[in-house]
Amino acid sequence: MDIIALVGNPNSGKTTLFNALTGANQHVGNWPGVTVEKKEGKLKFNDSFYNIVDLPGTYSLGAYSEDEIVARDFIIKGNPHVVINVVDATNIERNLYLTTQLLEMGTKVVIALNMMDEAKQKKIEINLDSLSNQLGVPIVATVASKRKGIDELIEKAVATINEDPPVNSISYGEELDKEIAEIKKLLLGSRDEKFKDWISIKVLEGDEEVIKHIQENNGLKERLIAIKDKAVDYELEIVNKRYEFVNKVIEKSIKKPDETLVTITDKIDKIVTNKYLGIPIFAIIMYVIFQLTFVIGEDLLGGIVEGWIESLGIMMSSFLYAINSPDLVTSFVIEGIVGGVGAVIVFIPLIMTLYFFLGILEDTGYMARAAYVMDGVMRALGLHGKTFISMIVGFGCNVPGVMATRTLENKKDRMIALLINPFMSCGARIPIYLVFIAAFFESKGGIVLFSLYALGILVALIMGKIFSKTLFKGESSHFIMELPPYRLPSMRNVLRNMWDKVWDFLKRAGTIIFAVVTLLWILSIFPLGVEPYSQESILGRIGTFIAPIFKPAGFGTWQASVSLFAGIAAKEAVVAVLGMVYAGGGEGAALVSAVQDVFTPLTAVSFLIMTLLYTPCAATIATVKQETKSYKWAAFITIYPFIIGWVLSIIVYQVGTLLGF
Repeated sequence: MDIIALVGNPNSGKTTLFNALTGANQHVGNWPGVTVEKKEGKLKFNDSFYNIVDLPGTYSLGAYSEDEIVARDFIIKGNPHVVINVVDATNIERNLYLTTQLLEMGTKVVIALNMMDEAKQKKIEINLDSLSNQLGVPIVATVASKRKGIDELIEKAVATINEDPPVNSISYGEELDKEIAEIKKLLLGSRDEKFKDWISIKVLEGDEEVIKHIQENNGLKERLIAIKDKAVDYELEIVNKRYEFVNKVIEKSIKKPDETLVTITDKIDKIVTNKYLGIPIFAIIMYVIFQLTFVIGEDLLGGIVEGWIESLGIMMSSFLYAINSPDLVTSFVIEGIVGGVGAVIVFIPLIMTLYFFLGILEDTGYMARAAYVMDGVMRALGLHGKTFISMIVGFGCNVPGVMATRTLENKKDRMIALLINPFMSCGARIPIYLVFIAAFFESKGGIVLFSLYALGILVALIMGKIFSKTLFKGESSHFIMELPPYRLPSMRNVLRNMWDKVWDFLKRAGTIIFAVVTLLWILSIFPLGVEPYSQESILGRIGTFIAPIFKPAGFGTWQASVSLFAGIAAKEAVVAVLGMVYAGGGEGAALVSAVQDVFTPLTAVSFLIMTLLYTPCAATIATVKQETKSYKWAAFITIYPFIIGWVLSIIVYQVGTLLGF
């Protein structure tokens, strides 16, 4: 099956184009790092199938960050039959720098000149024929968000598969052109001949990985020694020549209005990115979203899923009794599955509502501003501005949040961002918050939810500062970030984003949560002869052993202890276990009532702080191991958040008790 790769700058509309080509439910984001790994989908055209690969958004094909390496390595080693280079028509100058590198690699390229509607609004005139002739590659005008130009792009990409690759027509000056020619001669007949232009240029730039790869070629060794001391100067000259080439192409093909238009984006940004107003505006927006989440998700939609779960429980119970089902089977289905898993699923309306509004913020382009306005705070704490981007991603799930740290070039910045991401309130924690909010703080739900998210950010920033002064000393790298123009949110993208989160939530409920609940149900009824869900069961004994640890925090019961332990497998399991051991398989109102009988407002706050901050889920721990290639850091991310959560929950409970709460 032929492979078509999509390559482009962040915010060029690359993933939107991928969705248009494949229909795949991929997340569309407005900041670098959302697509941190290549995504694949299938395209059917003229009775043939093509494998479409969406590579990470990147400004260049160097080797400074993980996303650049993923994109570059796939083009070299994945052998795509053609590359669709997605170029933002409103910012061609910057986008074409990546194009020059694709030309150097001798790759078959088709340019999708995207966002042509926005270029027209800005009165940018583009001569497509001239642009195509100068670059030596076919160009198709597209508006991916409206599916315009997609059919023509597919036709052109498929046709290009059978054509010769473009010739790199960039001149790097007499001296460098001579050096490149000499290295290319030495590569003739080698396995690297296909990329001889690109390899020659990377050698002159001093790319250590490429140099190491080709050093077995004896003829090259002498050449490498000769140019070693000039690599830095050569690299700067090559970069300059690329930009000179781009500027010449632009001069002959692009006409912009003499006066820069003041856009709506410019006017809005004067307010929302203001030095003094930016952070308060961000806080207000998030607070309003949390309030709307409760008004819509609880007041309007709240009870719908709970009613379905209750009806399902009644139907299943009646059916099982009618067929004289064994007591153990009935207990497992009603108390384990319906009660445990159902206790998690009842919160879907609120989760849908929250991610619907967050999706709107993201699709309009505001989330990029949130990262921008937080840069000053991050800098003051010794952190990189891009760190906040991965933190925002972590609001959905800590796993992609950790993976989003790949966009950070500096190892210090990346490690700090990776270690503080688990403090972000992921979607899996929301059911826990909602149970206790419904039990004790229903009238202040938005404030409590906002406070928990804010506390997670605050603790993350404090720990980031501590890490930057202790474990990872050194200077942070520079923060450069493009702010995309504001756009009306696409309901297709917003709903897709929301459904992705909800579907992931449902899959976890049907797999991980089901497995955890099944195991804990078995432990709760054995040894046979003891009362199910009692302290004498195996589950009760495990909880009794753990409970003293949490006694200073005010929730030293075996039930609460077991739920927290289960939460290490998946945070949703905390609610599932609470529903099983406290409410006897009840969910919704029954679980809330049971929690009110056992906790107080003070112990509820203490428990919420613990669930916010303690050990991340197993999937996040495994991702940290994968990203760091180290069991040491996986163990560290397991232990240190637990200590932070434990200490803070104890402080809250003990101080609250002294104050009479």
